[in-house]
Amino acid sequence: MSKARINGIDLHYQAYGDGDTIVFAHGAGGNLLSWWQQIPYFSQSYQCVTFDHRGFGHSIDELEGPGTDAFVDDLAGLLDHLDVDRAHLVAQSMGGRTMLGFAVAHPHRTRSLVMADTVGGMAVEEVSELHRRWRDSHPSSEQVGTRALSPVFRKQNPELENLYLQISSTNPPRLAAATQSAGPNADQLAGMTVPALFIVGEVDEMTPPEVVEAGARHIPGAKVTRVPNAGHSVYFEQPEIFNFEVSRFIGKSGS
Repeated sequence: MSKARINGIDLHYQAYGDGDTIVFAHGAGGNLLSWWQQIPYFSQSYQCVTFDHRGFGHSIDELEGPGTDAFVDDLAGLLDHLDVDRAHLVAQSMGGRTMLGFAVAHPHRTRSLVMADTVGGMAVEEVSELHRRWRDSHPSSEQVGTRALSPVFRKQNPELENLYLQISSTNPPRLAAATQSAGPNADQLAGMTVPALFIVGEVDEMTPPEVVEAGARHIPGAKVTRVPNAGHSVYFEQPEIFNFEVSRFIGKSGS
């Protein structure tokens, strides 16, 4: 594992393969280990970069550090460190805040954007209200890591459910969440020109398809792909479908 001194912390990352760069941003239940089913596939044709967000994996945040508010700047610093001018961005859940924020702030450095089971914290009242209503009407006592996988997947693949939870357990203890800055607003999203694809599991219990589709409507030309029999972690539950859809979209997005 490699590390780079970026914005006051040691940001841990791994890079594989050659070619145009794809950067993968994990969700709150993961870290750079999460992408073990994507890296062997994509690194045959691309340089693949995975990293631990600050506060996750081995990227330890500063005491009372900026947390999620530094995610976009951290990514910019990592690309600078790797001498990468432009990259395809692939986000899972929480990682959507990083990648959507980066695509809005640095469109000239973004080849394409894939948002998996996330709306990236976009500050659009319609989307936020729809998400709030969903959460209020679908309460759950299950831990977040368990809810991130569909019930059918957990039943049929107990060993992979355990692996998912073990990857999450390698993260440092979560500190009390600070107030997060709002993500891109409707006007910023309407001005986007970056090709965007949203992927969502049909039975996502955390960011359901209706919420993702509402968010996608605010980005010109954005496409949405629903994946049957998948929950909040399509990349983990249905890697063949996820890899195929992302590969096809990136291929069509050009350079």
